[in-house]
Amino acid sequence: MKTFFGTNSGSEFGKIVAMDRFDSGRSLSPIRQAEAYWTALLTGDGVPMRSQIDPRGLENILEYTFILERIAPGLARFRLAGSHLNKLAGMEVRGMPLTAFFEPSAREKVKTQLNQVLSAPAIAELGLISKGKLGRVCLQARMILLPLKSDLGDVSRVLGVMVSDGTVGATPRRFSIADHQLREVADISQPTESVPHQVMGFAEDQGEFAHPVPHLRLVSSRDD
Repeated sequence: MKTFFGTNSGSEFGKIVAMDRFDSGRSLSPIRQAEAYWTALLTGDGVPMRSQIDPRGLENILEYTFILERIAPGLARFRLAGSHLNKLAGMEVRGMPLTAFFEPSAREKVKTQLNQVLSAPAIAELGLISKGKLGRVCLQARMILLPLKSDLGDVSRVLGVMVSDGTVGATPRRFSIADHQLREVADISQPTESVPHQVMGFAEDQGEFAHPVPHLRLVSSRDD
């Protein structure tokens, strides 16, 4: 049995959640792993809480993972970001808006997608492309946006993953949207076994999340 979250049953961190229902024997992509993890946290109360996100459940995809905080309608900033996003941007992206990764012509569409993720709430998956120019080859990427509740109970946080395919080349990279899919949370079936609420969260008041592989390190700041 594959495990994706938690430690030994009966520990302070809760029970093990089997990942067999998500895996058909092949390794899941970072996007599919993040979606499976988020889905395992669904309950009758709606989308998961931000405080439920445990880095141990995402440890093998941390470099692609990020947390967003809504700061205005259609606008959200990075509260946490993995090293892959910093590589694409050519700089530390924590504190930057999500729209910084997109071409000006694509930013209104990004705002619309983000509004739907947080208001419906819904899952958005975006197919992205960065055109080749000025020493950069054409680069494709995919992004998933998964809604989360803040500690106040409002849906104003997002768990996301962004993965590119190809040589990053000169930075910063800016993307346009090639395709997008939107699925409302109400239409997603809850798992038969859900993760308990009493878990150690993805705390943002730590200086950094230590991991045996340096490039999976996430820089964090205190969440509101």
